[in-house]
Amino acid sequence: CVGCVWFFGVRGSMASAGSNTHIFGGNTSCVYIEQSNGKDLILDSGTGIVELGTRLLETQSPINILLTHNHWDHIQGFPFFKPIYQPNRDITITVGNVDDKKSQDAILKQMSGSYFPVCYQDLPASITLNTDLSSQKQFTLNGFLVSTAPLNHPGGGTAYCIKADDKKVAYVTDNELNPPEKANTSISEWVNFIEGADLLIHDAQFIDADLPLKHGWGHSTIDQVAELAIKASIKNVVIISHDPSRTDEQLLAIEKYLHTQYAQQVKIECGREGRVFDF
Repeated sequence: CVGCVWFFGVRGSMASAGSNTHIFGGNTSCVYIEQSNGKDLILDSGTGIVELGTRLLETQSPINILLTHNHWDHIQGFPFFKPIYQPNRDITITVGNVDDKKSQDAILKQMSGSYFPVCYQDLPASITLNTDLSSQKQFTLNGFLVSTAPLNHPGGGTAYCIKADDKKVAYVTDNELNPPEKANTSISEWVNFIEGADLLIHDAQFIDADLPLKHGWGHSTIDQVAELAIKASIKNVVIISHDPSRTDEQLLAIEKYLHTQYAQQVKIECGREGRVFDF
């Protein structure tokens, strides 16, 4: 492919398997980007990374994981990511710029004590943890040019704009575009950050009916994301971090509403496991 973006997990908060999640999937956040030269990058390590790991067993290339933050739905798939059990497999993890610096190694520490039967110190893979890259405005990782912006989310975290193959992918989850307190990143700053992206992947766990009860929980509404995308001249939008209780039927209805409301201004859809964007 010239450039591919694969969706392996699009659910927020917790995995939700069952008869009502077959169409969109029930795995938590994981997106995979592959360049035309074969270099790749994994965004987040929710339960979606498990299937991806099985595929990556067929390769021996170094693995790079870029985390937004340390909430469970973004790291909980890592202990079941099969390449970590491959002797000397080269795996680099870049963590998000979270508020609690003592928790920067949470993705590894979840495999310690009574939390998990295998301790991270005993993993045969060669694992490196980057704790400072995401605090930089821009850096290069495995041939990708990565820009950063702070998320509006409890506990902090980092959004990423990733450039490769002359394309731009913006990954912004979990993020509240209109938080009750002062925003870490304002709407105008988001517009500048993601402007002109070929693909915007943005959290939209809420609909208007979820507010005001969930105002301040660190997630956006579907309309807020659509309006942001229009302001920033985005080519394609995929909303993710679906509420774990949101059924396929409800998500199809949301997608129909988005198409009806915004189809003339932006291409927008609800994220599905297995969806692939070719550029």
